[in-house]
Amino acid sequence: MCGIVGFIGKNVKIKHLINGLEKLEYRGYDSAGLSFIEDNNISIYKKEGKIKNLKEYVESILEKDIQNGIAHTRWATHGGVSDENSHPHTDQKKDIAIVHNGIIENFQILKKELIEKGHEFFSQTDTEVIAHLISENYSGNLFEAVYETKRRLEGTYALAVIHRLEPNKIIVARKGSPLVLANSKDFTMLASDITPLIKYTKYVNFLEDDEIAELNSEGYTIYDDNKKIIKRNEIHITWDETLAEKSGYDHFMEKEINEQPQSIKSALSGRIKNNVPNLVELENIKNFIKNDLKKIYIVACGTSYHAGLSMVYLLNAYSDLDINIEVASEFRYMNPHVDKNTLVIAVSQSGETIDTLEGIRIAKEKGAHILSMSNVVGSTIPRESNSVVYMNTGPEIGVAATKTYTAQIAILYLISAQILFYREQYSTEIKNIVSKLEKIDEIFEEVLTTKEHIKEISRQYVNYKNMMYVGRGFGYTAALEGALKLKEISYINATAYQAGELKHGPIALLDEAFPVFAIIPFNGLKEKMISNIMEIKARKARVIALTSSEDERIKEIVDDYILVPNIEEALLPLAVAPITQLFSYNISILRHLDPDKPRNLAKSVTVE
Repeated sequence: MCGIVGFIGKNVKIKHLINGLEKLEYRGYDSAGLSFIEDNNISIYKKEGKIKNLKEYVESILEKDIQNGIAHTRWATHGGVSDENSHPHTDQKKDIAIVHNGIIENFQILKKELIEKGHEFFSQTDTEVIAHLISENYSGNLFEAVYETKRRLEGTYALAVIHRLEPNKIIVARKGSPLVLANSKDFTMLASDITPLIKYTKYVNFLEDDEIAELNSEGYTIYDDNKKIIKRNEIHITWDETLAEKSGYDHFMEKEINEQPQSIKSALSGRIKNNVPNLVELENIKNFIKNDLKKIYIVACGTSYHAGLSMVYLLNAYSDLDINIEVASEFRYMNPHVDKNTLVIAVSQSGETIDTLEGIRIAKEKGAHILSMSNVVGSTIPRESNSVVYMNTGPEIGVAATKTYTAQIAILYLISAQILFYREQYSTEIKNIVSKLEKIDEIFEEVLTTKEHIKEISRQYVNYKNMMYVGRGFGYTAALEGALKLKEISYINATAYQAGELKHGPIALLDEAFPVFAIIPFNGLKEKMISNIMEIKARKARVIALTSSEDERIKEIVDDYILVPNIEEALLPLAVAPITQLFSYNISILRHLDPDKPRNLAKSVTVE
């Protein structure tokens, strides 16, 4: 949510700032701006709306050489969407320019204090308060001014600050909101994540909470909260910039759906040997799992929660382990019953999800062991965990999770299998699931051959305002994710229920204007599901069924159907995912929406 980019050094141009912002578009924003120093004066350009508006605004100076510059995409929190509220912000004297991600919780107290000292404000944002406070603390040394200022800020922030009298430096600071530093032969850089930087270098450093850093043309120096220099090895990023390009597809979401055979293969590569899990990342907690583990708690949000729920169903079906799952935003406030015998699994695509991060911090205080899963190497949640398993899917640019969702399920299943293997409870059923999991890329290939059929079906549902997804067992977790995808990118009011719950309220919604997407299980619950479909049809609601090619009977009672390979029940969420993703994607396109940048959403949720 929101994006920061900055450059300092030789050969820096305005276009570098614009290009960097474009790499951060997926994070979600409603305005964009940039600032640089010219002739000892601060220059600021900012525009409400898309980055293209800003790009057109600065078209004539894109090739302009600048010594340093900072840029920002804003997501409105304090103050509405306007040019005035867009970042960068300045102090009253226009000496300082600042960009900021996060929320300053005590900004009203600080603002009142500054107004009493004669400061005049020009926006409704909390960020402008920071600029004025830095100005108040400035006495010739920008680093010291930012250092003193950050000690008074309550809340979350990633800051990048420039001063017109010190054009040879950028000062950055971080608490609770990500910030990445890097250096190339031409300039030193900063950004909210690695996507704007990977074009120039594959070696980066992640700022930690309460740290502050000074950037110049030669590199950067990181300091702790006591101004002591920190020496930390850079992290090597293995993926290539081309992975963050559309590669001929119309949208990133379409590309990432179609990448799933390869991305799941990458996620599982080297992690299964002879039908046995080989997650070396869990070696350091092997003895804990084998001897002391009594309870597992999964903490996640949104799509990651749905992936975690599939793990809960798996372990409930094939083990006697006590496993729970909770939405992270509730977990952190519910006095969770975790202790030294609890393994807390934190699932976060970005590794920066604020609710999940705060949740694991609470769990650690209670003595729990933390195992995290993320797609972003070096992000905060992995750094604060006892163990981490990276997804290895490459960057996911589309806001709505696709390939990272299926990778999460696959790896969570492997984590389950590894735990059971360590505990000598590795059953034939689990071994069979792991064996089939190793070939899940072939299932994805088969499922993706139905995409033209899915497109045709999508056309029939594009004008509905409501839709219900229903399932049983593992099909229910798939239904939850299918409904979320439709909501996220088509803005259709989609809801999901366990099919057995229909009679307990939700069936009252159904009529000819409220179609149902039914995910039919392959096990003994199939007959129950067929009965549910008959109840739905009796209310005149249209039904799309996901069914196996072997069951002609279902095809006769539903309005539309999509074939799914007949696989183990536990793998149903994986096989179904590309279908519900493509269904949502097609409807979004038919409704003339941008599936990569759904309104009001951001890829990384770093504020409450």
